[in-house]
Formats: sequence, C-alpha cells, structure tokens
Amino acid sequence: MAPRAYWKGYLRLSLVTCPIELFAATSQSEKTHFHQINTQTGHRLRQQMVDEETGKVVDKTHKGRGYELAKGRYVQIDEEELAAVEIESTHTVDIDSFVPLAAIDKRYLDKPYYIVPDGKVAAEAFIVIRDAMKDKNRAGLARIVMANREHIIALEPLGKGILGTTLRYDYEVRDERRYFSEIPNVRVSKETLELAEHILDTKASDFDPKKFTDEYELALRKLVKRKAAGKKIEAPEHAEDRGKVIDLMEALRRSVQGDRGHKARPRGNRRKKPTRSRKAA
Repeated sequence: MAPRAYWKGYLRLSLVTCPIELFAATSQSEKTHFHQINTQTGHRLRQQMVDEETGKVVDKTHKGRGYELAKGRYVQIDEEELAAVEIESTHTVDIDSFVPLAAIDKRYLDKPYYIVPDGKVAAEAFIVIRDAMKDKNRAGLARIVMANREHIIALEPLGKGILGTTLRYDYEVRDERRYFSEIPNVRVSKETLELAEHILDTKASDFDPKKFTDEYELALRKLVKRKAAGKKIEAPEHAEDRGKVIDLMEALRRSVQGDRGHKARPRGNRRKKPTRSRKAA
C-alpha cells in the first residue's frame, strides 16, 4: 500500500505555488512494544476514561476537549470550533525567509517530514523551489499548522524531494547557561590535549547510521523469544569492577595504548626507532 500523506496543502514562494504532500520521515512501528495485561489471567487490559467527580466510566462518544478557566471550571471546545481557527498556514506553507543551513541551531530541530509535489502538474514549480535552495545552500523557513498547532518548519533539498523539519519555539529550548555556568575553567596541559586529540584521530569516521545497531532492541527480542519458548530468564552477572582510573593522564595513555597494550604516541611526539641492519644468512 502507498503511504498515506500526513498533511496536504500548498507550498508557496512569493507568487510561485504548488500543491504538496507531507509524509512522516520516521517510524517507531518496528520497535518492540508491550501491552498491559492482567498477570493473573493473561488477558489484555483496556484503559477507560473515568469522570473524576462521579467515578463512572465515560463512553467515547462523550469525550471532548475543555480549557480550564478556573479550578474545576472548563469551557468546552469541540472539533468543529477548532476547525474554525483557520490562519493562512493551515493550508499553505508560505516561505518567509531563507537562512544558511549551518545557521540552524540543532537544539531547535524537532520532527522530520518528506515533502513531495502532489501530482505531475505541481512538479515544475516544486523543482524550481527545491533547486533554488540547493544552488544557494540555504534552508527556507515557513509556518505550517498540523494537529491543531502552528509550527515553524525548515525546508531543505533532499535528493529529488524536500526535507521539512519542524522547529521548536524559543520558549521550548532551555538556556544552556543554567546548566553550564558551574563548569569551572580548567587549564589542561598541551600533552593532555594532544593525547585526547590522538584518540579522536584514531576514531575518525564518516557518519553512517547503518553502522549503529539498537543492541537493547535486539536483546529485548531475544528475551521475548526465550520467554515464549518457556525458558527461564535470569539476569546476567555483572562484570567485575576493574577500578576507576583517577589520574586523567593515565586514563588517556591507557586509551591510546588500547586493549592490546600496543604503545602509541601522538603524531607530534613520535620517535623514530633506530634501524637495524640485516645480516646475510
């Protein structure tokens, strides 16, 4: 089955407009999920909505939304009334501005979506907008309404399509100074820094998400399989504590040497070993 669009509307750049579709770029469906069950009967449990005053179970048809005006006093808002809150971004992603891709603070990135043109007629305008951003290496900033909320969305070229990433508002991102202010200013020696840099160099790599495996998920699946087969599940014994290395230089030297015990020196401090002449047999 073809994936279902999460949102449909229009993409607009000045007077250029084209219909588009948004699709969720990520999924949690492949992960192992558990249901709540009755441990005595093995039957699945179902959650019910209960009126906090009467204690009676409320039918789904009577479930609605309410905004608390005062303690225990609510104003009821139904779906039709929410639909009346229409602003331009409800149906149109209007690009307000363009910023360098590197200028977007990663803390503001929220959820990614794939954006595609809705129909062949829309393809030409879509490609013009996509390629203009690609040539300038810039991301477009726009607004979009999804799930009864307005979001800022960053648009950038991705292959033949456009990647749209919703952004958090400034009030949602905590000020790092609240957490970093107590970190002391410590001067480290040149040798210490060179050792750390050497470790970074030996572990240099390109980002490839395929290299990362969810070890916990794999172990969880094995546990479920073993339990379903009637096998006893026991917690593994913890490895013995090898002792903490308190001295920073000693910890870095051990890291450079590696598990095999091979000694290594930072590039700037490597000494050439004297060459030995080979005697003819």
